[in-house]
Amino acid sequence: MCYSAEAWTLYDKFVEEFGAEIDIGEFWKVYLKRDEAYRVRTPAKGLPKIPKGMDANFLPPRSAQERQIQELISQWNGHKLAQSEAELTIQQARLEAAEAKLLIRPTKGALNEQRIASNKIRQLLRWIEDAKRTRIEPASDNRIYPDWYVPILILEGGKKVVRPMRYHCRPAGMNPSIDWTKDGRVSGTYNARRDKLTLFWRKQFGYTHGLMLAETFYESVDDGMGGSKEIHFRPRTGETMYIACLYSHWVDPNGQEPDLWSCAAITDEPEPEVAAAGHDRTIINIKPEHVDAWLNPDPNHLDALFAIFDDKRHPYYELIQQAA
Repeated sequence: MCYSAEAWTLYDKFVEEFGAEIDIGEFWKVYLKRDEAYRVRTPAKGLPKIPKGMDANFLPPRSAQERQIQELISQWNGHKLAQSEAELTIQQARLEAAEAKLLIRPTKGALNEQRIASNKIRQLLRWIEDAKRTRIEPASDNRIYPDWYVPILILEGGKKVVRPMRYHCRPAGMNPSIDWTKDGRVSGTYNARRDKLTLFWRKQFGYTHGLMLAETFYESVDDGMGGSKEIHFRPRTGETMYIACLYSHWVDPNGQEPDLWSCAAITDEPEPEVAAAGHDRTIINIKPEHVDAWLNPDPNHLDALFAIFDDKRHPYYELIQQAA
């Protein structure tokens, strides 16, 4: 399962590559939703998560609506900066107190406090730097995870359109509880297994297809010691991956929750090099010549769609980073 990727977040790249139109109204809704959720103190897992790379679409703003989005981004960065700086002061005091105790007598409690405070300070300093930084660092700023928003290419009204969607699909008609497991973790609907397309995903497969563009992807695998480690792949050819996706437009039948555009990346049996690294699935990376057929599916000819998968690209996915 592809749990993270370095995706295309600049919509101008989609315009150049595909002649796509930009659904700027939906971009504005995503940023507005995040701002409103923050103001009403929505729990962290309910806040729309937007990669910093997507913010660069609006620097500088080129229209009135882009200017509104840029204002929302500035407000958000201001919120995060103030919040992080206040928490930094608290953690610095916590660290000083722990170190003062250690000077008198080393204890497990004081060592633990020192460790926790030090880790939090490093994290907060990184968040503060991110809130101030305008320069984009693709490897980190374009990285998405389940529940994060990412630009997705779709076909609508005969035209290619780029729309921001949550990478974690909530199929139309389903209860929002499908987003989470019983123990509160993100559910697995950010990926759609090929062998489940005509079952669980039958209302999307053959109907609502999209494309995510990405340069690298990450997986989490067993580290052999009861934990997990992250592995990072990229095509050795350096080519951009055309990741086949399904998407859905969820609307609350009771009108109490905002509607949601969301997507899932389709996965298949693992490429040999991915399996050798310890993972059992690989995203489906379609050939560029199949993009139009993929985005304009015929539900009466699913065999043609499976044929696109069978003819997918097989670049060697090079392991470029490994972290415990």
